[in-house]
Amino acid sequence: MIMKIINSLGEAGLTFCERLGASSVFLMQTLPRLPKARHIWRLINEQIFAVGFLSLIIIIVSGLFIGMVLGLQGEHTLSQFGASQELGQLVALSVVRELGPVVTALLFAGRAGSALTAEIGLMKTTDQLASMEMMGVDPLRKVIAPRLWAGLISMPVLAVIFSMVAIYGGYLVGVKWLGLDAGMFWSNMQGAVSFKDDILGGIIKSIVFGFVVTWIAVFQGIASEPTAAGIAKATTKTVVYGSLAVLGLDFILTAVMLGGW
Repeated sequence: MIMKIINSLGEAGLTFCERLGASSVFLMQTLPRLPKARHIWRLINEQIFAVGFLSLIIIIVSGLFIGMVLGLQGEHTLSQFGASQELGQLVALSVVRELGPVVTALLFAGRAGSALTAEIGLMKTTDQLASMEMMGVDPLRKVIAPRLWAGLISMPVLAVIFSMVAIYGGYLVGVKWLGLDAGMFWSNMQGAVSFKDDILGGIIKSIVFGFVVTWIAVFQGIASEPTAAGIAKATTKTVVYGSLAVLGLDFILTAVMLGGW
């Protein structure tokens, strides 16, 4: 029994290393292969619309409700210490530093990442990628690279929008509903939030998350089995691996930014 467990762990470890190596080689082959100059903006803009703009509704709605819940819970907790006027600071720092980039990345993995994997997997299943190669068209340049760069561009923008909407949601609950002073809400927020330490840190996180999630999504699509079950399995892996990668990277980046490492 012990040997079977050890063998299973070893096999899982070797499989992980093999997939990590294959995905790294895939990434190194894809990054330099930008579309040709006359097509680059059209292809990337199309994918920004698909992965970014079409994700905007869920980002706005989620950000609004998360900000409202944060404002409600924050005011309830702060009121016990007589510090309700610090609600603006609490909402802004929580959203800009952590909730904005992390929740946006999780939503991005669930909505845009799964869509990318399914789309590329379907193209592979229907031999569209093979047909491109037969016609002398590089699939990495025409299909994969625009999606990778579009995800890298879209994710920070979505994270900023999420943070802005979430802060406004906290303002609606704290000021409009619970009656806190609007001047104190905004002034405490402005005094506590630093562009270099807080806002820039959140933007860096969102860029890293967007890159990793999109990388996982396009790789799972290109490496999926050319069957309906294979596409479904690859889509599930994209959401699971992307979410775990975001949470793990968030801890590492937070430790680095706070000087823990």
